[in-house]
Amino acid sequence: MRELAYFSLGSNLGDRASNLREAMGMLEKAGTVRQASGLYETQPVDVPDQPWFLNCVIALETEKTPRGLLQIILSIEAEMGRVRMREKGPRIIDIDLLLFGDWIVNEPGLRVPHPAMHGRRFVLEPLGEIAPQVRHPILGKTPQELLAGIEGQAVRRLECAP
Repeated sequence: MRELAYFSLGSNLGDRASNLREAMGMLEKAGTVRQASGLYETQPVDVPDQPWFLNCVIALETEKTPRGLLQIILSIEAEMGRVRMREKGPRIIDIDLLLFGDWIVNEPGLRVPHPAMHGRRFVLEPLGEIAPQVRHPILGKTPQELLAGIEGQAVRRLECAP
């Protein structure tokens, strides 16, 4: 069975745009990228004393399970050189599984929808760009409806595509 999964990609070290393109290409081993948002330069949210991020969201059609996607995400991050020295700290690449169809998954190490996506402007703006009709499977709201409840968090869409 094929599902549409949405991923948030972020980078704040090195050539951020190249890092996002490389990760996007590597995700194709899990399925077919159907859509990709533009690039958004974003202020760090949880740990502000680090470089700003470049973020995007992609839609991937896949036959993998959420657990299988998590394994692929972790292997891509490792292959690209991500080192987890400080939680929410600077990183060459960060890939989060946001949504997997309308599934709700709550397992050790894996929660879908992503447990913080509804409060992150850097996720919701690019998600709303490519999937304005998608609804959070627990909250029942679209990205635009979720954005209405967020204050702050500087996000700026860049003109170039990923």
